[in-house]
Order: sequence, then C-alpha cells, then structure tokens
Amino acid sequence: MFLETIEEDQATGRVAEIYERQREQLGFVMDAAKCFTTRPDLLPVYTDFSDKIRAGFSLGLREWRLITLIAAKHIPSTYCSQVYSRQLIADLGSKEAVLAVQEDFRSAGLPEKDVEMLSYAEKVAKDASHISEADIERLRAAGFSDQQICDIALCAAFRCFVSRFFDATGAGTEAAFVDEDEEFRSKMTVGKAL
Repeated sequence: MFLETIEEDQATGRVAEIYERQREQLGFVMDAAKCFTTRPDLLPVYTDFSDKIRAGFSLGLREWRLITLIAAKHIPSTYCSQVYSRQLIADLGSKEAVLAVQEDFRSAGLPEKDVEMLSYAEKVAKDASHISEADIERLRAAGFSDQQICDIALCAAFRCFVSRFFDATGAGTEAAFVDEDEEFRSKMTVGKAL
C-alpha cells in the first residue's frame, strides 16, 4: 500500500465492523478495503454503495463475475482479474473455460446473450463515449430489460472506478486470490505485475 491506512488493531467504529466482517468471510482484511481508510469516512460509504449495487443486481453472480473479468482486462486491473478469475472457475467449470473467456469471450462458447452482455461491458470499460442507442437495442433484442442493461453498465463502470483506485493507492492482490497455476496466474496478470 502506498498510503497510510488504518491497521486492523487501530480500527474503530464502522471501519472495525467492516474489517471484522471481512475477517469472518475471508480470514483476512483485503487491501481493497484498507485503501479507503486513508480517508476513514470513505470505507463505510464505499461498503454501503458496493453492498447496495450487489444486493439489487438484477443478473446473477456469474454475470457479475463475467462482467468484472472483462472490465478488469481492459482497465487493466491485475487485482480484480486475479480475484474474479478464481471465482469464475466454479461458474464456468474449468480454468480453461475462464482462460478462453478472458482471451476472447466472443469465441469462448458462451451463449449469445452473454456475448452481447460482455460486448457492452467491454465498451463501458474501454470508452463509454462510443456507446450508442444501437448498443442498447442489441441488448434489448438479446432479451435484457432496461434494468439489467443499467446493471451491466453499473457493474462495469463501478469496476473501472474501484480498480483504478486500488492501483492508484497501491492495494495489492492477496495471496489467497493468486492461483498456483503459473500459466493461469500469468494470463490473469493484465496490468500491474504481482
């Protein structure tokens, strides 16, 4: 971490509660949480906002992870790529399937609806100024509701913000999220080296 943050033994109030929740869920506190504590008032805001986005997300957890993987590739964010690629192994059935999606989701054997979703998420991550109403119409034609389209955009744009913030503050990928398979780990290192 590049900045001074609140260490676990110094945390109080909501920061301590958030740290404790992460310790219970993961066994440790992520740098992704700690980096917000240079301004202690921000971690609760970030946590509440993130929780709200996820709780109301109109697509499944698999879709959240797929969108995040593609956005992370184009940001580029090694932290988020490593975390979400590991989680996608169970969703997609194998590391090979995750690698295929990360390399080129258009030819990875995904359903056409997923390809449309990820094409849109990719545009959000790369340059949302190039999105047109035709992109939205393609998503509607693929079967997405306007709320789901909003959620795809929100997931991809949220990832752009937080991933860039993590890199800018020096948040590092925790060992628990780094795969032991050297080839997999290497291909998921899309930005900052591990």
